[in-house]
Amino acid sequence: MNFKSCRPGSARFDSIDALRGVAVVWMSVYHFCFDLNHFGYLKQNFYLDPFWTWQRTAIVSLFLFTAGLGQAIAVHQGQNWRRFWRRWGQVAACALLVSAGSYWMYPQSFIYFGVLHGMAVMLLIVRLTAGWGGWLWVLGGAAIAMQFIAFYGHSIWAGGGFLNEKSFNWLGLISRKPITEDYVPLIPWLGVMWWGMAFGIWALRQRPQWFNPAPGGDRGPVMRGLAWLGRWSLSYYMLHQPVLIGLLMAVGGLA
Repeated sequence: MNFKSCRPGSARFDSIDALRGVAVVWMSVYHFCFDLNHFGYLKQNFYLDPFWTWQRTAIVSLFLFTAGLGQAIAVHQGQNWRRFWRRWGQVAACALLVSAGSYWMYPQSFIYFGVLHGMAVMLLIVRLTAGWGGWLWVLGGAAIAMQFIAFYGHSIWAGGGFLNEKSFNWLGLISRKPITEDYVPLIPWLGVMWWGMAFGIWALRQRPQWFNPAPGGDRGPVMRGLAWLGRWSLSYYMLHQPVLIGLLMAVGGLA
């Protein structure tokens, strides 16, 4: 989202863009290591090793939290649905491109409900529940807890196996993870975005100074760089993997 301050037409919130920029940098390092592993330059288990799985959880959490925070700002500014749908359409279109590209690379484990697919659904839900106030904290906690409740439910209800099928596993009420390169279902991740929205609503009311630009408007080159990445996070997300893979393929071809 393009986050601007509470007054329409004023400067963006560099602090929020920079936070998203941190997630972008972290994701880039993670994906570069993943690609090195794919081409045989590393020998790591990105699917089971906690060192990598916990990083992925943290990166996705940061992206979804800032997305919820962005929706809080958008609602606070009075953003209309027309603008929301325009940005939502970009996210949904990019999700379809990710599915197509991953099918070409990994036909047996292509991405059918990854972070952009999940984000498209979650953004709509979070926007529709924006006026629920403090209940968003409760809903977020419940969504996260549902992951553990679902695991227990599968252990006592044999008939719940259908929730593991592709038609239903996007909900996240699973007992086993599907074979796919990226999987971000509604449960538990919707809870993270709800918490981002709840925190944004609270901060805008109780700590509005957190969103003010630094004195003099100069946050330094690092902050400015992170903010720039955060503003273009969707475009960067779509381009960084083709670039990284292309570079590694070129290096492999020269070796």
